[in-house]
Amino acid sequence: MSKVTIMDHPLVQHKIGIIRDKNTGTKDFNQMVSEIAMLETYEATRDLELEDVEIETPITKTTVKRLAGKKLAIVPILRAGLGMVDGMRTMIPSAKVGHIGMYRDPETLEPVEYYCKLPSDIEEREVFVVDPMLATGGSAVDAINQLKKHGCRHIHFLCIIAAPQGLKHLQECHPDVDIVVGSLDDHLNENGYIVPGLGDAGDRIFGTK
Repeated sequence: MSKVTIMDHPLVQHKIGIIRDKNTGTKDFNQMVSEIAMLETYEATRDLELEDVEIETPITKTTVKRLAGKKLAIVPILRAGLGMVDGMRTMIPSAKVGHIGMYRDPETLEPVEYYCKLPSDIEEREVFVVDPMLATGGSAVDAINQLKKHGCRHIHFLCIIAAPQGLKHLQECHPDVDIVVGSLDDHLNENGYIVPGLGDAGDRIFGTK
């Protein structure tokens, strides 16, 4: 079964508290989402391989650690996932970015894909799929299905808020995908929203509601 990390770090929990508040405006909401994504990236990249490299400091020659040439990619699920990309690229600026566009059918709550654009060498990369909310898990499962069809073998999933149902669904469908979660919330309501959650992340990131 996949490894699940629930971020209990005080800074993460503090920032999640800010974005939960309905009075937090678009600017501050985006800033906090970006900062939470940075902190989650720190955790999600914990197991990247390192190699020894000899360099010269101003004092002497020494051996230092560098990432072992592993190519990375960030794939946000549109549109809310875009809010996490800048923070992640601050931490891993050489990562390529792909996009998978999905929306949730308001009647069935099932994900509908409308866009997919990935780096040409995506199958060679360690991929970090990002979406602030993991509700039913449908969009995350379908996005990862799409990546696996393109040959991806090393996939991680990062979200800020997750419902137990969505986390269970993602683990059952993709037991090989490690998951980093900012907060595991209580449940989904009858409209498919996470409770207590933070509302619609896309609307709050882009100020469309």
